[in-house]
Amino acid sequence: MADKKKHINEGKPKESKKTLRRMVSYLRADRKRLVGIALLIVVEAVCSLMGSYMLRPIINKYIIPADMAGLIRALAFLGGIYLAGVVAMWVQYRLLNVIGQQTVTRIRADLFHKMERLPLNYFDTHQHGDLMSRYTNDIDRISDALTDSLAEIMTSVLMLTGIVTMMIYISPVLTLVTFITIPLMILFARYIVKKSRKYFKAQQDALGEINGYTEEMISGQKVIKLFGHEQKVEADFEKLNQDLNAKSQKAQFYSGLMMPVMQNLSTLNFVIITIAGGLLALFRGFDIGGLAAFLQYSRQFGRPINQLASLYNSIQAALAGAERIFQVIDEAPEPADAPEAVALTEVKGDVRMQDVIFGYEPEHTVLKGISLHASPGCKIALVGATGAGKTTIMNLLPRFYDILSGEITIDNHPIGQIKREDLRKSMAIVLQDTHLFTGTVRENIRFGRLEASDEEVVRAAKLTAAHSFIRRLPHGYDTLLENDGANLSQGQRQLLNIARAAVADPSILLLDEATSNIDTRSELLIQKGLDQLMEGRTSLIIAHRLSTVRNAHLIMVLENGEIIERGNHEQLMEQKGKYYTLYREQFK
Repeated sequence: MADKKKHINEGKPKESKKTLRRMVSYLRADRKRLVGIALLIVVEAVCSLMGSYMLRPIINKYIIPADMAGLIRALAFLGGIYLAGVVAMWVQYRLLNVIGQQTVTRIRADLFHKMERLPLNYFDTHQHGDLMSRYTNDIDRISDALTDSLAEIMTSVLMLTGIVTMMIYISPVLTLVTFITIPLMILFARYIVKKSRKYFKAQQDALGEINGYTEEMISGQKVIKLFGHEQKVEADFEKLNQDLNAKSQKAQFYSGLMMPVMQNLSTLNFVIITIAGGLLALFRGFDIGGLAAFLQYSRQFGRPINQLASLYNSIQAALAGAERIFQVIDEAPEPADAPEAVALTEVKGDVRMQDVIFGYEPEHTVLKGISLHASPGCKIALVGATGAGKTTIMNLLPRFYDILSGEITIDNHPIGQIKREDLRKSMAIVLQDTHLFTGTVRENIRFGRLEASDEEVVRAAKLTAAHSFIRRLPHGYDTLLENDGANLSQGQRQLLNIARAAVADPSILLLDEATSNIDTRSELLIQKGLDQLMEGRTSLIIAHRLSTVRNAHLIMVLENGEIIERGNHEQLMEQKGKYYTLYREQFK
């Protein structure tokens, strides 16, 4: 089960520069705020640099000559400088929080926008938990990097530039001494970046996989407990958990080397500068104030480098998360409508399939030469064993998938030449597995047609025999449904699904095992609702309970993707073929 729908690309991100450029493009919408932040960072950096340089005049002009009044004035000025820097820092972080939240809001919106336009087979071949991980964990990584790291990166770069400039101004000789350890820092940083980047990507992928497995196991708790497989799923989870732990350990090991090594190199650099500066003061007349200011700068010199090193983890994690998000955004959407696509206004419901061949993969065909014709108002039933191709036929009509060859038409229009929105609006589908959204009963029924009035919602519920039980709910149509309608019975949930289809007022109705999970008493009520809904509509029905399709105008028996028998109930019983055998087995 751990391998189900596993489409995860592990390893080193191949397009980190492209990912970074795309992240920058999202920030362009906040150009004015970014300019404001940049100016505030300049103010903060200048205040910090001026504060450090003030040591030189304070020592040389006021401390050594013992000028108390001048020292007090200089310290007051210094306090004002640091206060201005603190205010600038506070405002910039306020602006950064706004930018960070707005940026991830745009990314999240783009991700959801793309999800709604992805073809159905994308969700069939990707773990749902991994997709959720991209919406949550990966988005959070980006948010953390933008709100916590962006300003620090800009400040560190500016401070490093300013510190080097001031160090050269005070003493070019000591500045050259400072650069002794720089090549070591650069070489080490490049080594760590190269080693750890691939592990951060693998860590994010492993996290998505374990989220997908967890989501699957939560949904399948009844089955797990029924068959007593708790230990097996725990063992499978432990394998995934250990894999995540191993990849996380590798990522953290290499990135964790950055800070301590950089700090030790900075300390070594400070010691070398102190010795050299002391010798210059003793033998070359270098002023004490200048030495104190330079030592302060040399200590600060390592700070932005250390900050950049410490930010490396969050930057790499954010880039890995952004790359996973952009992988979804870059997925091909459902094909656009053809330029010559027609709009369907009044749909009669004439459905034809002619020599249709289809496979989820081109080399493995599922349907082999399917042909059928449903005239307006006709009821066609599809029966056969699991895997015979019944549901696949249903999925082809609304173009959830496109056929390999043959033709499907609605009112003599090939469905590939009909606007997809119009095509799907002409149909409604009732599935075996109900799905209700968080919201009221009224909102769930209205989901079939959002512009439906309250009266139309009630009319649809009455038509499908749902009105009577809705009236008995605590708040009637305004009753709030819990998780997927958990506060309703299975039969009640299905009646709401049927009412949702009814309010859409479709010309074509697709029923896929709509009563298979329902008890006999509920089935009678639901079948009554379905019969009323199917009246006057073209209907395609999949059912294992053959009693529910006896009155169909045409029954088709499928086997291995082919129609092997067709006719009404009486005709098929007279043939004494596959249908006859299935019927007799159910009614022995």
